[in-house]
Amino acid sequence: MFSATGREEFALVVVRNFRSPRYVVRWKHQQDNQTAAGRPAFTGRGIPALSPQEARLKELERELDIARQERDILKKALAFFAKQP
Repeated sequence: MFSATGREEFALVVVRNFRSPRYVVRWKHQQDNQTAAGRPAFTGRGIPALSPQEARLKELERELDIARQERDILKKALAFFAKQP
């Protein structure tokens, strides 16, 4: 995005007619945090940006949840068929 000092942030506030420099400072802080974490700064639509490792972890957690559900269904089926003579 941009790297700005205090003076540049104030100039941006004046030029863009923001209500307060807080917005620019907050956006810059968010950008710095995301960049330090290795993620894109602003992805839009409130969707959090995930690093490749975080995306893979989320995918594996989803697969584990499905496997657990399948296991539970098979346990119930085994118990049902074990009771029948």
